[in-house]
Amino acid sequence: MLMTQLPSLRFDSANTPAWNEVDAISLTAEPRLVSETRAVLESDSGDLFLELSNLGLRLCSTSQRSLDYGLIVDEPDPMALKLLNEDGLSTLSSTDFSVVIQHHPLTLSVFDASGELLLKTADDGHFVRTNRVPPLARTAEGWLISFALNSNEPMYGFGEKWSSLNKRGQLIRSFNHDALGVNAEISYKNTPFGWSPEGWGVFAHTPSAVTHAVGFAPWSQRSYCCLVEDECLDIFVLLASGEITDDDAVNKPAELIGAYTQLTGRAPMPPRWSGGVILSKAYYRDADEILAAAREVREQGMPCDVITFDGRAWQDTNTRFAFEWDAARYPDPKLVVDQLKQMNFKICVWEYPLVSVDHPWFKEFAAKGWLLRDSRTGEAYEYRWDQQAFGSVLTPLPNSGIVDFTHPDAYAFWRDAHKPLFDLGVDMIKADFGEQLEDEHMLASNGENGLALHNVYAYLYNRCVFEAAEKFSQSGAFLFSRSSWTGCQRFNSQWGGDPQADWEGMMGNLRGGLAWGLSGAPFYATDVGGFYKDTRNDALYVRWAQAGIFSAHFRLHGIGAREPWSYSDEAADAVMSVLKLRYRLQHYLRNAMQQATHSGMPVQRAMVLAFPNEKQAWAFENQFMFGDDLLVAPCFDPNGRVECYLPHGEWVRFDPESADAPEVWQGGQVHQLSLALHETAVFARRGVGIPLSAVADYTDAMPSDQSDDYAIEQIWPN
Repeated sequence: MLMTQLPSLRFDSANTPAWNEVDAISLTAEPRLVSETRAVLESDSGDLFLELSNLGLRLCSTSQRSLDYGLIVDEPDPMALKLLNEDGLSTLSSTDFSVVIQHHPLTLSVFDASGELLLKTADDGHFVRTNRVPPLARTAEGWLISFALNSNEPMYGFGEKWSSLNKRGQLIRSFNHDALGVNAEISYKNTPFGWSPEGWGVFAHTPSAVTHAVGFAPWSQRSYCCLVEDECLDIFVLLASGEITDDDAVNKPAELIGAYTQLTGRAPMPPRWSGGVILSKAYYRDADEILAAAREVREQGMPCDVITFDGRAWQDTNTRFAFEWDAARYPDPKLVVDQLKQMNFKICVWEYPLVSVDHPWFKEFAAKGWLLRDSRTGEAYEYRWDQQAFGSVLTPLPNSGIVDFTHPDAYAFWRDAHKPLFDLGVDMIKADFGEQLEDEHMLASNGENGLALHNVYAYLYNRCVFEAAEKFSQSGAFLFSRSSWTGCQRFNSQWGGDPQADWEGMMGNLRGGLAWGLSGAPFYATDVGGFYKDTRNDALYVRWAQAGIFSAHFRLHGIGAREPWSYSDEAADAVMSVLKLRYRLQHYLRNAMQQATHSGMPVQRAMVLAFPNEKQAWAFENQFMFGDDLLVAPCFDPNGRVECYLPHGEWVRFDPESADAPEVWQGGQVHQLSLALHETAVFARRGVGIPLSAVADYTDAMPSDQSDDYAIEQIWPN
C-alpha cells in the first residue's frame, strides 16, 4: 500500500473524488537524459522515467515492483532521444514521436513526426484553480493520470464488460469478480487497457486494481482518468502509426490491439477439434447419464467434438478439488472415458484452485505452505462461500483452502497433478473460478496479500493449467478459463460465465465477448442457451445458437439440458442446421484463428474494429464481423425482427443451403429484416468466396488438404 501521508481522494457518496484536495505533480528540476533512450523527470512526488519507442510512450516511477509476474513478454526497444529545455517547457523527441513537457504542473502533449498533436494529458480547467482534474497526481489510493478526450470521442476495451462497447460516460473498474451473471459492471475478465479510435490507447502495467473514468461526468466529462491502485506506476501510452493496410485503409484500432498483444502476448493456435461443438450442462450426474447423452448425440447425427464433466459431474463436492474421480459414481473412470473415446468424443473436465477442508490435501498443503495463509492466525486461510448462490442443482460448497500459485513447489505440484487426467484420456480443462482472493488478511508465500494478488491470481492459475496441457495433453493444448487478467489471452481461450437465460442475458454475453476481443483476447465462447433461469424458450435457444456458431468456440451449456432435442422439434431442426453449418465453416474459422495468433485480431470483431473508418457503423454494437468477410446480425427479438447496418459496398445474404442466386443488398444503410425461426441475418461481402468444408460428426472425420487444414468442399457462392 501507499504511504499514509499521501493525500486521499476522499470519494463522496456519489463516487466523486474531492479533486480540490489533490495536488497535481510538478517537476522540481528540468528533465535530463540519463541514457541515450531514457529521460528522468524529477518531481515533488518522486522521480519518473520517460521513454519513447515505436509503440509510443512509457512513463514509470523509478521505484518498480520487486515481483514481476511476467505480464509483459516483449518490451519495446526504446528509441534514441533528443532533449530541449527552455522556459518551463521541455521537448523530448525521437524519429517517430515528440513529447512536450510542461513543468508546473507536469503535463504531456504527444506529437507525431509531422507535428500533429496525437493526445495530451487532461486540461479540465477550473475558474479558481489551474486544473479541476490533475493531469498526474499521487494519492493514498494510487497514481492518477488523466488524458483529454475530444467531444464525443469514444473509448473501447477494458476487458469483458456487458454494457455498451463504447465506454464513454462509464466508470469501469479493472478488478476480477465472480460476477454471477452478466447484468452489472462487475465481470470475470479484466485488463487495464483501453483505447480510442483516434489512434491512442493506455495500458497500465500492474497486477493491482485500476479504475477508469471514461468521460465519466462526476469525475470529468471531457477526460479519461486512470487511477492505478499501486505504489508503483508503469504506464504505456500506445500510439497507432496510421499505416495503410492491404485494403488501402487505415485501421488504428487493429494497430493498438496489435501493440498491446505484442507487449502482453498473443494466443497460441488452438487444436482443430476445439473449433467443433462442445456439449455441456450443469451437470451430468453419473456415468450412465453422460454415456446416454453421448450415445444420443451420435444417434441423432448431431455434430459434436467434446463432452464435458462439469464440477459436480466427476468430483465429490464435499472433498473437491483433488484431481480424483468420485469413487461412488466412477469406480472405474477409465471404463467411462474409453467408452466416450470409442464414440469419438474429446473429454473436458472441470476444475477450480481450491481444496476442501474435508480432504486430506488441506492439512498436507497447509503444512507445506502451499495454501494462502491467514495473516492473523498464521494458519491456512479458510475461504467461506456465499451460500446464497447455491440451490438444489448447485449444491453448497465446503470451506476451502486456496492454492498458492506463488509458491514454486505448489505451482509445480498442481501443474503435474494433471498428468493422470491426460493419461486417462482427458483432452481439455475447464478452469473455473479464481476470483476468491478478496481479503487483505490472505497472505501468499511471496509476501503479497489477497487484495494485491487478487487480479494476477487468475493469470498464475491459468498459466499453470495451460502449462499442464502443453506438457501432458496428447491432443493439443487447449484451456477454457473463466477468470482472466492481463496476458491470459496466451492461455488460450475463455468463456463468458453464467448469463441469465433470457434475451438480455444473451445480448450481454455476446457483448462481453466482443468487449474481450477489443481488449486483446481473440478466442471466446458464450453459454449458448443461457446458464440460469432456464424457461425452455425455443426462440431464445435457437437465436443464441445461430449467433454462437459465429464465435471462436461454441459451447452448449446451462442448468438443464442443452441438446437440441430437449426443445421443440422446430427448434431442434433449426439448431441442428446451424451446428452443421458450424462444421462447414471450419476452414474459414481456422483462417481467422491464424490471423489472431499473428496480430491479436479477434475472431469476432466489433464494428469499430472491423470498420474503423465508417463511424456510422460503430453504433451497431450488437452485430459483428466473423473473420474478414461475414457480417452477423444476431436476432434478439422473440418475433424475429432484426435491424442491422451494412457498411458501404455490396453484400449478399449468406445461405449455403439455398440453391438460388444470393440476393444483393446495398451497404451504407440500415436494413430491417423479419426472420423465420430457421433464418439468420448473416451477410457476406459480394464477390468474396466463402470456403466451406464437408460436414462430419466430429472434426477428426473431416477431410484434410495437403497442409493438414480442412479440405474445401465448396466455395460459396458457386
